Amino acid sequence: MLRFLARRLALAVPTLIIASMIIFALQQLLPGDTATALSGEERDPEVIAFIRAKYHLDRSLPVRYAYWAGGVLQGDLGESIRLQKPVLELVREKLPVTLELACLAMLVALVIGVPMGILSAVRPGTWIDGLANGVALWGLSVPNFWLGILMILLFSVQLGWLPASGYVPPGESLTENLRSMAMPAFVLGNAIAAVMMRHTRAAMLGVLQSDYVRTARAKGVPTARVVLRHALPNAAIPIITLGALEFGQLLSGAVLTEQVFSVPGFGKLMVDAVFNRDFATVQGVVICTATTYILLNLAADLASALVNPKLRRA
Repeated sequence: MLRFLARRLALAVPTLIIASMIIFALQQLLPGDTATALSGEERDPEVIAFIRAKYHLDRSLPVRYAYWAGGVLQGDLGESIRLQKPVLELVREKLPVTLELACLAMLVALVIGVPMGILSAVRPGTWIDGLANGVALWGLSVPNFWLGILMILLFSVQLGWLPASGYVPPGESLTENLRSMAMPAFVLGNAIAAVMMRHTRAAMLGVLQSDYVRTARAKGVPTARVVLRHALPNAAIPIITLGALEFGQLLSGAVLTEQVFSVPGFGKLMVDAVFNRDFATVQGVVICTATTYILLNLAADLASALVNPKLRRA
């Protein structure tokens, strides 16, 4: 197991370097000039020259990347050109918001998707299977932004039960925090629940047709025990992997949902940074997202090994 962890962590370093290089190069394709945009309406040549020198915009692309990479190795992700704040400070401000939203959305997805997938696999061809597949099809088909707008119209405008937008930190009021996060978490979790349901159903259908499951049923083992004790652990590996990938995608920022509900998370930060050519912020968010994906994939592999004894022995 330790050798496996060492190999995966060794692969993480070149992966992060390649990802940062690609994003750093792609940002140069954005139209416009950062120094000119920040110089104001007068566009004083001296001001433009000062901005270029301050942020190393007058250097070549490899030199600028070397400056940035050197700062990262020292724990400095750079400074936001637009907000005049360290990028690390922005990440610390936005990450808890996105992390809370991602956790709540995954909770919704797991509570809805996994049980529905199990029931659909255990009762194929019945009304339960049809209902589960219909709900999954609805979740996959409905755009998040459209569902979010409809929920705002119903629960905020018509009924007045939940706030239409905004974010309240849990330190100020836990109740108001959960009320403000309820709709965006459901909107994101609804789409992921549909994917989780389909994968859970497919994995469970394959496992339930195995010889050891038929043997357990022939011995008179209760159905609930067969499904939960024997079938589900062996079907959990693709579910765990999918959950890790979906969670990583949520942590990278749900742009449309955060925009609809005015949630100040990673997605909104990334969109604002791209439009303002804030290269340091974009690069910092990307490197944090890539690191999260790598760690979540590693966690998914470890969880799969804990669930499946064969993988532990391997």
